[in-house]
Amino acid sequence: MRIIVFGLGAVGGVLAAALVRSGTEVIGIARGRMLEAIRTDGLRLRTPEVDETVPVPTVAAPHEIAFRPDDAILLCMKTQDTLAALSALRDAGVTDQPVFCVQNGTANEAMALRLFPNVHGVTVMMPATYLTPGEVITYSRPQFGMFDIGRYPQGADAADHALAARLQAANFAAFVKPQVMASKFGKLLLNLGNISGAAFGPGVDDQALRKALRAEAEAVLDAAGIACEDVSATDPRRKIHSQHADVPGAPAMSNSTLQSLLRGNAVETDWLNGEIALLGRMHGVPTPLNDALIALSVRMRREGLAPGSQDLAAFWADQASNRVTTVAPSP
Repeated sequence: MRIIVFGLGAVGGVLAAALVRSGTEVIGIARGRMLEAIRTDGLRLRTPEVDETVPVPTVAAPHEIAFRPDDAILLCMKTQDTLAALSALRDAGVTDQPVFCVQNGTANEAMALRLFPNVHGVTVMMPATYLTPGEVITYSRPQFGMFDIGRYPQGADAADHALAARLQAANFAAFVKPQVMASKFGKLLLNLGNISGAAFGPGVDDQALRKALRAEAEAVLDAAGIACEDVSATDPRRKIHSQHADVPGAPAMSNSTLQSLLRGNAVETDWLNGEIALLGRMHGVPTPLNDALIALSVRMRREGLAPGSQDLAAFWADQASNRVTTVAPSP
């Protein structure tokens, strides 16, 4: 199995470097300064226990690859870039090779299934960071991260087991799960707070907001009849395989939305909180807090507001004012 890692950001970069380090044949697809840095100096992998630079063969686009029947393709870009990536893969000759959506959110798999017949979901449980071109960091030990893998919409096959074996050999914990989307919806609940950490700052106590966002989402998922598996810190597998630890000389861990803002990129809030808003509208369940954070992310992007520049108390006051306005009787 040759592995094509499409998108060498935090998750894709850690995967590519670790897989190459363990002897798997890998081709990366990257862009911009990351592509230039890897081609010039290789890809530096930093973990609590490893600091190693490895050569990762990397191209700028799928059409530069002569795809083989034994390729497995890992999509590691943000959801807003998925459709363009899928189209590029199809134009490059990909047909029935397994496509693994190694991405947050739950919308990527359906996009991929529209174009390709062999689609798999992967739940990403890896505290990773990409801020410096040519360098990726995971804050997990003893293994670099943890993944649930299965066919979409359900089931498991030889490709899932083969990828899990490659990941395990590269020091990841990988589990084949026929109901992988329940795991991915569980991870979605955790990612709803990403925009909060990005907007209000990672040091702000936003636990009440995160709890309220989760409660909204759980009501939506219940109304939609969508199964959800707990993959939070209470998952007993985390204590065995993936505990957070500092990386010597590295910046503090930050969520993927904050990293995108710091790099000046678009954020995936429309595909995280936006998934709950969509399902809420489809099933008649209000989602005012998730809607408000989506609107905040749009305003931050439109006005170029700095990460951490927003005031959480003011946000709560606005939400309280909106509720009063909504229920106030007409004069």
